[in-house]
Amino acid sequence: MNLSTNPATGETFARFELHTPAQVDTALDHAARAQRDWRWSTPGARTALLHRLAAGLRCERDTLGALITAEMGKPIGEARAEVEKCALNCDFYADNAAAMLADAPVVGVPDVIIAHEPLGVVLAIMPWNYPLWQVVRFLAPALAAGNGVILKHAANVPGCALAIERLVVEAGAPAGLFASLRVEPDTVAALIADTRIAAVTLTGSTEVGAIVAGQAGAALKKQVLELGGSDPFVVLADADVDHAARMAVTARFTNAGQSCVNAKRFIVAEAVADRFVAAFAEGARALVMGDPTDPATTLGPLARANLRAAIDDQVRRSVAAGARVVTGSGLPNGPGFFYPATLLDHVVPGMAAFDEETFGPAAAIIRARDEDEAIALANLTAFGLGASIWTADTDRGLAVARRIDAGAVFVNAMVASDPRVPFGGIKRSGYGRELGDLGLKEFTNAKTIRWTRPALEQAA
Repeated sequence: MNLSTNPATGETFARFELHTPAQVDTALDHAARAQRDWRWSTPGARTALLHRLAAGLRCERDTLGALITAEMGKPIGEARAEVEKCALNCDFYADNAAAMLADAPVVGVPDVIIAHEPLGVVLAIMPWNYPLWQVVRFLAPALAAGNGVILKHAANVPGCALAIERLVVEAGAPAGLFASLRVEPDTVAALIADTRIAAVTLTGSTEVGAIVAGQAGAALKKQVLELGGSDPFVVLADADVDHAARMAVTARFTNAGQSCVNAKRFIVAEAVADRFVAAFAEGARALVMGDPTDPATTLGPLARANLRAAIDDQVRRSVAAGARVVTGSGLPNGPGFFYPATLLDHVVPGMAAFDEETFGPAAAIIRARDEDEAIALANLTAFGLGASIWTADTDRGLAVARRIDAGAVFVNAMVASDPRVPFGGIKRSGYGRELGDLGLKEFTNAKTIRWTRPALEQAA
């Protein structure tokens, strides 16, 4: 059974039965049949579907935002913004997918085109931290490319999964083309191996990603993995320190720090470190922790009790190893899964806050002697998702960006996903890309079509 539990109170407010094996089999059959027709649908039909889905999302923005807040604790303002971002994603692919997927010539080779054709039904294994966005950022390009989708959503956001399914149906998708299944984790291997599933995409932890990669690899199926991150936020000595500190608060504590692209390791030039820490701490203390349904709240609870326990354990182990608490730390009294905005200074490699992904509202501040050491510390991680560089010299920032091991590096801006730009990581942060033109084409067959004209046709 999947449970909807309010992270602000710890109370369960809805229960959903798991799908039976027979229901799963039926859903796979329906998806395979629907996709065989959808692959031949016109660009206009796909465009219209995605525009209707965008309209449906906007029409229900407040209701969907409240559902996100209820199931995983996101402050209501952030939840509503998540819904709007989903709508923008649908509109982007509705407006641009046809041109992106158009047959393309090959430079220097006549009588050849590359055609991008759908793979089939894609299994999407999605997380709870952005329960609408994580799904729709994949769903929109998948449908635009002619694929079908089976969703296995996180067990703690079943209401959000049902809402997405309903909206896709109401937008006019062919029956069965998209279906959400509630199944136990140990049944996912069978889904991946099923011949009706053509490919797999997963957003989640590195540990789960490795398991899914092994299962998909054994079945010789394409996969895209967007996994963990320990993003560096590098503040060079010439940066606008006050501005960087203000942005650091947003970069770390949005969604209570529960995002793969939240900045996690704040690597600061020693010359400006004291100023940065003071300003960062001031901003962290100004966050309002409380009821996520209150528009004034800027720091909601963590999504589950075990997540709060994990971040508290990482903070405690880091302090025991020598990190200094600037502000926050400690489990608050009262109901819900709240944890205060926490800053740890003088973090060094070997501490939990440096070596591990911290998925919660705790920031690790690492002091660097100079630019070269800052870059070395930024790259001293098993992850490689995103990074940001803060400097008064844009050209310097761009040069540093080239030296950072990551799927995306932002100069004087915090890392964020954008429907127009490919998104993904390297190293233990995964592989493949979502969003942009690359994300659209990930689950297509790049088919080479080459021809030679018969002699009679050439003569004519």
